[in-house]
Amino acid sequence: MSLSAQTIETLLEALSEQLAAADACPVDLVVCGGTAMNFLGFAARPTKDVDVVALLNLPGKGEPEFLMAKPLPAYVLKASALVAKDFGISPDWLNDGPADLLRWGLPEGAESRLIERRFGACLTVHFLARPDLICLKLYAYADSQAPRHRQDLLALEPTHEELETAANWVRTHDDSDAFLIDIRGALATLGAPDVAARIG
Repeated sequence: MSLSAQTIETLLEALSEQLAAADACPVDLVVCGGTAMNFLGFAARPTKDVDVVALLNLPGKGEPEFLMAKPLPAYVLKASALVAKDFGISPDWLNDGPADLLRWGLPEGAESRLIERRFGACLTVHFLARPDLICLKLYAYADSQAPRHRQDLLALEPTHEELETAANWVRTHDDSDAFLIDIRGALATLGAPDVAARIG
């Protein structure tokens, strides 16, 4: 399954409509990955799903708060299943896999940098901002060595300082010696061997 940015926009609008039809509570999703890259203008490529990294709680007073999105609320899963059926796509097009990252923490201050986009009356998507996408993409690239993650990182045009910040964050999720080698290798292929040498 390959979804264009335009198709994903249609799917998210349909999800909002299904939520409204069910008289469900509005939902705030925090989205990363290819969908965020596309909507924020850093890439123009198809993606296989919408990566949800968290739910967002917006209290009347106080700071926004990330909440675990795995599993997604039952009413969201039901609405997304109806969307999948209507459009003939995979039932897991709304992917909560990245939500595992929340267990160890998203980059510091990420909640203050979110970029909001409303889809109808019942759905608001909050895209992770560029500095936070760099962190998650470096993690994904070091972990999988998948070319698409390297391409996305190059599209984000990170400075060496940003790559060092991202690498230090990645180390908080996996501080093993084996993964350190993977991170250094990823940084070297990104043209940042000096950063790789400083990461410990």
